[in-house]
Amino acid sequence: EQQLNTHTTANHNNNNNNINAGARVSEFLSNIPRVLSPPPLVSSTQEWRKLQRHAAQTIKSTHLRELLQDPVRCDAMFAEHDGVYFDYSRQQVTLETMDLLFDLAEKQELTKRIQAMVNGEKINFTEDRAVLHTALRASKDKIGTVFVDDEDAIKEVHDVLDQIKQFTEAFRSGHITGYTGKRMRNIVSVGIGGSYLGPEFLHEVLKTEEEGISSSLGYSLRFLANVDPVDVERTCADLDPEETLIIIVSKTFTTAETMLNARTMRQWLWDFMGDD
Repeated sequence: EQQLNTHTTANHNNNNNNINAGARVSEFLSNIPRVLSPPPLVSSTQEWRKLQRHAAQTIKSTHLRELLQDPVRCDAMFAEHDGVYFDYSRQQVTLETMDLLFDLAEKQELTKRIQAMVNGEKINFTEDRAVLHTALRASKDKIGTVFVDDEDAIKEVHDVLDQIKQFTEAFRSGHITGYTGKRMRNIVSVGIGGSYLGPEFLHEVLKTEEEGISSSLGYSLRFLANVDPVDVERTCADLDPEETLIIIVSKTFTTAETMLNARTMRQWLWDFMGDD
């Protein structure tokens, strides 16, 4: 009887433990941050389905030529901010389309999500990282407004911009010279993808701007993006290595094509000036 009572007590305690464990697991799961649970798909919302019906019933059978004949629609489809005029009347949408798109944006809390990005919140939940493109464009008076892991993101950006300014001014003034002491007049920018296109687009804009024209007099800027000996030869043709600055543009400095071209350009300098 004593053994039976002991066994019964043990079973009772085990049952209690199981209940307590189950409750604790449920509590734990309920406290996991929502970020680990993917939000409902946008395509499952009522607003999305309304947009789909509208596209099938109205937009699919409507030609852009018809839409452009509507002066009320065309006059409404523009936005202007800070000197930039945005005309989207050439898109195959009606005023109703735009209302439905705005309804979908409100449902998905788009404005709130944009603000979260601007504030430095870690909206990239797969990598647990902030998305700080806007911090790169923020003015100095915004320092102290965006912190990520207790670091002032905008201050870090402007610290680097100040260093870039110091270097470029020293380069233009001749305080920074080449290895042999000659003033550098040629710049070769080595990069691929956005690391090539971004600087080239900026160059295209500034080379026809008045201050850009005067500031670039006497300098040559070339871009090397292709992993091709012929392209390297074309880029370096008629350049004096003693007067040439090589700039490697990369986010991680692990891109295979960029690093191969970087080593090629280093070898080009060594072949002319020695490796000492």
